[in-house]
Amino acid sequence: MPVLVDDGASLFSRGDFRDARKAFFKTGRSSISETIEKILPAVSANIKGKENYGRLARLLAARAEEPSVLVLGAGEFGEGMENLRANAPRLRLVESDVFLAPNVAVVCDAHAIPFEDGVFDGVIAQAVLEHVADPAGCADEMWRVLKPEGLVYAETAFMQQVHGAPYDFTRFTYFGYRRLFKKFAAVDWGVACGPGMALAWSYEHFLLSFTASRLPRKILKAWARLTAFYLKYFDYYLVRKPGARDAASAYYFIGRKSDRCLSDKEVLIELAE
Repeated sequence: MPVLVDDGASLFSRGDFRDARKAFFKTGRSSISETIEKILPAVSANIKGKENYGRLARLLAARAEEPSVLVLGAGEFGEGMENLRANAPRLRLVESDVFLAPNVAVVCDAHAIPFEDGVFDGVIAQAVLEHVADPAGCADEMWRVLKPEGLVYAETAFMQQVHGAPYDFTRFTYFGYRRLFKKFAAVDWGVACGPGMALAWSYEHFLLSFTASRLPRKILKAWARLTAFYLKYFDYYLVRKPGARDAASAYYFIGRKSDRCLSDKEVLIELAE
């Protein structure tokens, strides 16, 4: 597994991964805590992921017989991504992340993607851009490695508490998210995770704020899941409501690489249409 990280420019270093390699493949990532979390009902629900990945698969298949796609943040399987593989069986995925995982082919930093210009038909960044120090710079890198009119698919948090600390830096409004991808022509964008999930997360983290001790936090987290998991089901109704845009837990964006960059005024005009 190549580790292609620029020590001088990245928050990470190649040494981090050399030191971690043996420990990771010796112990794996499973634990009793993770098993318990899988048993408990989740408070999260990605309502649009499966549908969006199916659409992305069809768009990619129309571009090329064997479309090549770079996946950023592939260490954890993205929700709905199985629909991409099912609808585009000849897809050539290059799976990357900043940490070691069994399915990761390349360890790299999205701020400096180690590929030449214009080599991919698509780039996927699901639940990634809130965790990078410079989201706009990463969006520029995605634009750079895409072929002309190549496709980008991204999902990014809005109403979500800190997760993946300390590598959690940024949140985007509905308007700010479109501006982030101003070098792309929009195919579609909107709410991926709705207000119900946002409310459930807020309730869970409200309870967790009462203690920093490990065991009580686990008990409170389990209680939150058991008493608030049902809130996510409201999102199946709310996710397409215009009012959900201002209270969403996360947004998605599907776009094509463009040869022009929208001005801020043009972004606002597009949003108003």
